[in-house]
Amino acid sequence: MNDQEITEILQSVKTIALVGASDKKERPSYEVMEFLLKQGYSVIPVSPKLADQQLLGQQVYAQLSDIQQSIDMVDVFRNADAAVGIAKEAVAIGAKVLWLQKGVISEEAQKIAQGAGLQFVMDKCPKQEITSLGLEKA
Repeated sequence: MNDQEITEILQSVKTIALVGASDKKERPSYEVMEFLLKQGYSVIPVSPKLADQQLLGQQVYAQLSDIQQSIDMVDVFRNADAAVGIAKEAVAIGAKVLWLQKGVISEEAQKIAQGAGLQFVMDKCPKQEITSLGLEKA
């Protein structure tokens, strides 16, 4: 993915399911979720441990299939082993983009996502990309 493709993704998505959400403020997933909400994205946290609770004012779901609205992007804060199953779930719910966070590398998840027509980003952070590409809204 080049900068133009990343920019197009970040400007086109509206609703992001953040898989691996944490209620611990020091965790990257919490920081990124908070940042994305401030940027105007609708962010839906996904965490079996926190399901049916609120996180940063948003309802937490146990899994992607529990979410009743359409999802543009699935942002994955889980390890590479979990990414394969999440890729399959992202395809099943009709997501348009599968984004694996920094340090999450899965060629198999890439094959699943791209094979189903999803755009795929790996080993990058949307917060860092928004900042470095000058896409910040405030």
